[in-house]
Amino acid sequence: MLLEQTLQRLRALKLDGIAVALEHQLSQPEFHQLSFEERISMLVDREVLDRSNRRITGLLRKARLRQQACVEDIDYQQPRGLEKSHMATLITCDFVRHHHHLLITGPTGCGKSWIACAIGQQACRQGLTVRYLRAAKLFEELRIAHADGSYLKLLTQLARHELLILDDFGLDPLSQQDQLDLLEIIEDRHQLKSILITSQLSIKDWHDYIGEPTVADAIIDRLLNHSHKLELKGDSMRKTEKID
Repeated sequence: MLLEQTLQRLRALKLDGIAVALEHQLSQPEFHQLSFEERISMLVDREVLDRSNRRITGLLRKARLRQQACVEDIDYQQPRGLEKSHMATLITCDFVRHHHHLLITGPTGCGKSWIACAIGQQACRQGLTVRYLRAAKLFEELRIAHADGSYLKLLTQLARHELLILDDFGLDPLSQQDQLDLLEIIEDRHQLKSILITSQLSIKDWHDYIGEPTVADAIIDRLLNHSHKLELKGDSMRKTEKID
């Protein structure tokens, strides 16, 4: 009876990791040979691990990554210009902590979105906040926000994330308002937060794509300042794998 009350109190205090570990210890005779200090240490370790896993699960849910990709599954065998040494640097996610940007370009099907999601997942696993959006979806949400008066609120929400992933940039033409909105987002993140952009367009073509020279100059200047570039090449991997 006393044990059941203890377990209930642990769960009421949201110490579920300790509660589960305690039940496990009581059900396994080998734990009875350990000292009190050893058993307490194991209970605390389980709680720390449990909380870490819950936080990562929450970060991944909020990130809304398009694909379930992880850095351990990156394919380096395909000839697409992907170097292990370069990726080893990127998957530390230090570029996010240093508020740098990552620009991934390459032809359709070469795995840009997949790699972006893998890096996004890695960032979540390291406790960093991430938000994934396709470019078309982002601009749609911004247009709606302009119409219903929630524009500033949306910008504030986007600015909170330590890594913003903007996927498939350059597929649809930008209106004048889209150009200004993109500049606002980039400006909010300049030297404060990171952005990861994937695009079929080469970076040299982004200026013409954005359109208005003054706005394009400002956006490109901020994006290229302290940025990492990943230029992929090769045939579409969709011929052999399901990669978006």
